[in-house]
Amino acid sequence: MEKRKVILVTDGDKVARKAVEIAAANIGGRCISASAGNPTRLTGEEIVNLVKKAHNDPVVVMVDDRGVKGVGKGEEAMSFILKDESLDVLGVVAVSSNGEDCNGLKVSCSITQDGRIVDKAVDKYGVETHADVICGDTLSILKGKKDLTIVGIGDPGKMDFMDEISKGAPITTMALKEVLKRSS
Repeated sequence: MEKRKVILVTDGDKVARKAVEIAAANIGGRCISASAGNPTRLTGEEIVNLVKKAHNDPVVVMVDDRGVKGVGKGEEAMSFILKDESLDVLGVVAVSSNGEDCNGLKVSCSITQDGRIVDKAVDKYGVETHADVICGDTLSILKGKKDLTIVGIGDPGKMDFMDEISKGAPITTMALKEVLKRSS
């Protein structure tokens, strides 16, 4: 049986949920809306079961820790998903926070709020930084996962209306497309 293709998004609040739902549809994929939550409400096992029932690939899943330091619910779910052998996790859309105690996660690239693909990270507002690492509360579990494409974006609700759902969530859509492009 062919593995289900999955893209993880490290945000799950109401604004992110709408943006991810639209972006997943824009790329012909399927969003597991039930995976949204701030923090993630479902377990990794529950999310995997929903992924297996989804009709289209890639399946986009949201994981969120709601700022919990250490391993929170989003990272617990993400860890389970990453270890499931029936899934092929293509990459992660890493939503930036402006955390003060950030160890950072190296990005493959980032999408700025004005839609540019850059080699550096972006901040919460989608503005390019001088670093090549992104900060976010649901990212530490990804350290050392060199085979994953990590595409950084700003917070969908905080990019000066550049990722508005009324505009078709263009930044989130670009990020999903970039994961697909870099993982093929």
